[in-house]
Amino acid sequence: MTETCKLILFPLTARIGKIRHVAEQMLDKTSRREMDVYAGVVVHGVMFNFNRLGIPEAEQDEQLGAFWVAVADEMARQLGRMPGSNERA
Repeated sequence: MTETCKLILFPLTARIGKIRHVAEQMLDKTSRREMDVYAGVVVHGVMFNFNRLGIPEAEQDEQLGAFWVAVADEMARQLGRMPGSNERA
């Protein structure tokens, strides 16, 4: 009898340190092109790990989408445009 298991992924949105770091790096970029290049590097790294772990494509898309929403929220917070923005990381 073969037992199967399901890999439970730690949600990217719970990786607060990663979200803050990416947000800070994005805000340090001086052009949209630099931001796009950096975002591509981040996506490539995350996707490489997801693929290595065998995470289904639908879950990868969901995790990445939620991660970038969290990064955008953190960028807005760091710029003082969201509640809690008076708390600098």
